[in-house]
Amino acid sequence: MSREKPLTATEKRLRFRQLIKRKSLSVMPGGFSPAYACMAELAGFECFFLAGSQMSAFLLGVPDNGILGLRDVVDHARHMARVTPMPILVDADTGFGNAVNVHYTVQELLNAGVAGLQIEDQEAPKKSGTGAGRRCISIEENVGKLKAAAAARNELDPQFVICARTDSLGSEGGSFEDAVARCIAYAHDGGADIVWLNSIRTLEQVAEACAKIPVPMLASWGGPRPTPSLEEFERRGLRILLHPTIAASAGMQAAWQMLHDMQARGSQAIDDWAAGVASHPAGSADLKKLFNADKIREIEELCLPESNRRDYVNTSGGQTPLSKK
Repeated sequence: MSREKPLTATEKRLRFRQLIKRKSLSVMPGGFSPAYACMAELAGFECFFLAGSQMSAFLLGVPDNGILGLRDVVDHARHMARVTPMPILVDADTGFGNAVNVHYTVQELLNAGVAGLQIEDQEAPKKSGTGAGRRCISIEENVGKLKAAAAARNELDPQFVICARTDSLGSEGGSFEDAVARCIAYAHDGGADIVWLNSIRTLEQVAEACAKIPVPMLASWGGPRPTPSLEEFERRGLRILLHPTIAASAGMQAAWQMLHDMQARGSQAIDDWAAGVASHPAGSADLKKLFNADKIREIEELCLPESNRRDYVNTSGGQTPLSKK
């Protein structure tokens, strides 16, 4: 595994547009951390989702209920976009207000260097996309928000991707038919580049929605397990299968289990965990590669006087010095 060279923001957006337009399925994992995005990159994924629910939980310690603010999202998105060449799709919730707020939300996130954002059609304050109590605003109001998003995007970088999400499935008065109608309107009238039909429940729904909606479709699975195979989703026309919280959820569960095990068994739990990591086919996460730690030494050797360079051989954790160029 190797890290890719940095790309400009526009290059990442063009890559994301190529990805959503191709006739094969892409899997998009998600989480909240720049570290998880780097892990996904090294694992071979081509894009990553910065999830609002996970930022709410892991950064603020609050529920996914519209408490997260625009500044929280923009600052964190900038951190993630800086460390990986992968396109990042950002969860912008409802756009933090009406069409006026959406205009500035798009400009702020575009300037943060991400590839695109998603705006959902929930009534504020929003609820978790998988939780109860959701209500959707009218199609007309959300189309207006998407028009504002597209106009703001076009002022700065037309390659920035606008994803329109509908939460109609499972919301008050919602239905699959309404969700499809919303997606069509969001694409045709709102100018969305891709739509997200949230919590889709059957492969038949996937096929029908993909056949009717005039732009590529992204979906997160809300149906029973086992989850259909990637080939089954691809045959129905889906372009992106999103697992919006998987990296953060897996990390949280692992920490939960480890802490309880350590409380019960002490040091033996840590030793057993370390042995399990060592025996896993993927091995342990290489923090130096994830965070490009060798870059520090490259800069030091290139720019610091020899007398100011650190001793990496005779100090703890020392390695052979980098070869000089």
